[in-house]
Amino acid sequence: MKKTLIALATVASVVPSFASAQAAAPAASPLTGNFTLTSDYRFRGISQSYKLPAVQGGIDWAHESGLYLGNWNSSISGNQYPNGASLEMDFYGGYKFPIGKDVTLDVGALYYYYPGAYYNGFSGKPDYNNLELYVGGVMGPFSAKLFYAISDFFGLDETVGGKSSNGSYYIDLNYSTEILPKLTLGAHVGYQSVKNYSNLSYTDYKIGVTYDWTGWLLGANFIGTNAEKTPYTVADAKGTKFVGNNALVLSIGKTF
Repeated sequence: MKKTLIALATVASVVPSFASAQAAAPAASPLTGNFTLTSDYRFRGISQSYKLPAVQGGIDWAHESGLYLGNWNSSISGNQYPNGASLEMDFYGGYKFPIGKDVTLDVGALYYYYPGAYYNGFSGKPDYNNLELYVGGVMGPFSAKLFYAISDFFGLDETVGGKSSNGSYYIDLNYSTEILPKLTLGAHVGYQSVKNYSNLSYTDYKIGVTYDWTGWLLGANFIGTNAEKTPYTVADAKGTKFVGNNALVLSIGKTF
């Protein structure tokens, strides 16, 4: 029981990082792609790659009307998502529209899919797949978004944990500004609430810089959480790791 809750908790936390691509302004072409190498895949502050490097990439379609669709993918840890392909696939779509001169709203849905992965000891069920609705806005350098789970939160249900987690939510607050030519400062704070599982709820934070080097984005971010250590500690054959600790995460990526 504890191990399965740990695995769920691990996924339920930091950036997908589809978010950075999905939040980008539409380019001249309606189709764009993205590719990233990162020293650790953090989703809402929690490592999804067992604090090891990850390969990520996706594709986005953005119409001039404000409609958009996209897919983003990342390698993940088989320790945290057992029995599957060690892959996260995110599918999302929504609509962006301006209200007033300086504010843009964004509404949509996001589905997290983990091919073949399911909780140990439950004969293939439940799986980790999760569906969230979101609404957010951008005003100058500030952005905010609310994610609301309309499924059991990454598979955490009566079978696994004893109670439903449907109705969990995440608050995402961000600030970004160019401090020098091609050098951008970013700051983030978020709060993950897991319904009926208060020990899994926590705050995460991030501050860092991104440098545009001839079209390649070089990132360095300090990421941390106040997550409880016990439910966010994951085991493998060699020992255990607390996957919600403070860490410096380095990345290199490109949009094309």
